[in-house]
Amino acid sequence: MRALVLALVAATALAMPVRADEVTVAVTAIVEHPALDAARDGVKEALAEAGFKEGENLKFLYESAQGNPGTAAQIARQFIGESPNVIVPISTPSAQAVVAATRDIPVVFTAVSDPLGAQLVKDMQKPGGNVTGLSDMSPVADHVALIKEITPNAKTIGFIYNSAEANSVSTLAALKTEAEKAGLAVVESVATKSAEVQGATRALVGRADVIYIPTDNTIVSALEAAVGVAVEAKIPLYAGDTDSVARGALAAIGFNYFDVGKQTGEIVARVLKGEAPGDIPVRVAAGTDLVINKSAAAKMGVEFSESIVKRATKIIE
Repeated sequence: MRALVLALVAATALAMPVRADEVTVAVTAIVEHPALDAARDGVKEALAEAGFKEGENLKFLYESAQGNPGTAAQIARQFIGESPNVIVPISTPSAQAVVAATRDIPVVFTAVSDPLGAQLVKDMQKPGGNVTGLSDMSPVADHVALIKEITPNAKTIGFIYNSAEANSVSTLAALKTEAEKAGLAVVESVATKSAEVQGATRALVGRADVIYIPTDNTIVSALEAAVGVAVEAKIPLYAGDTDSVARGALAAIGFNYFDVGKQTGEIVARVLKGEAPGDIPVRVAAGTDLVINKSAAAKMGVEFSESIVKRATKIIE
C-alpha cells in the first residue's frame, strides 16, 4: 500500500502545473557544436513564446559535458540536486545519463536519433514515467539519394562514427540498408574521440568514393579535421546535419536544429503547464532542408547540377 501511495504521489507531481514565477529548466548537451547549440537556443525561444522568459520568470541553466560521458553523468546528478522543473538533455549520451539518474524530475530529451535503441523509452506513443522528447532520426534514404544524384559514379560510402554512440550505430544500420538498395557499399571507420577524427578520415582514402558524416557528436565536433582530409584527397564529403555544410561539407539534407529546439521547447512548455511527460508521445522532428556549399564542392572536385541548385533551401558560396 505504501508503495502504491508513493507511486501515486510521484505521478501527481509529474503532472502538476508550475507557477510561472518559479520555473527552472536545466539544459545539458554532450558537447558544444553549432547544431546542438542551435537546438538549445530553439528551446529557449519556444519557452519565451509560451510565456516563460529568462530574466523574468524563467531560470535557464545550461551545462556542456565537453564530449565526456563521465562529465555528462556528473552534470545529470548536479541538475537533479538543484530540483529543476524540467531537465532537457541534448544528444543521446546526455539523455542516457539524465534518464538513468532520475525517475522523478520530468525529462524532455532532444537530438536523439533512436530513443528506443538508446533505451530512453519503451514506446514512442506511450513513453510512460517521467520521460518524453523529440527524435531527430536522420532521413538516411534521402541522404543516399542525394549522394547518388550529386556523385552518380560513387560505388562506396565511407562512414565515420563513434561506435559508442547508440544513435550512430542505428544510423549505420539504416545506411547499410538504404545503400544496398541503391547498389552502394559502406566502408566503416571508427573514431572514439575528436582527436581520432582526422586519422579515421585518412583511413578511408583509397577505400571510399565519398564520405558521409552522420549526426555523431564526436565526429561533428571535429568536422574540420575530416573536411581537411577530404579536400586534400578530393573525396566528396556529405553531412547528416545542415549546420555542418557551412563548416566545409559539400551538401546535406537535414533538420534546421533551431527548429528542432523549438519543437522540443513546445513539449517542455506542455510539461510546465501540467501535462505528464509520460503521456506525451515522443515526436519525430519535422522539416528537412537542402543546404549546399559551392566552395567546398569545388575543392572536392564536384559541380552541382542546376536541379540541385534550384532545390537548395540555402546556398553557401
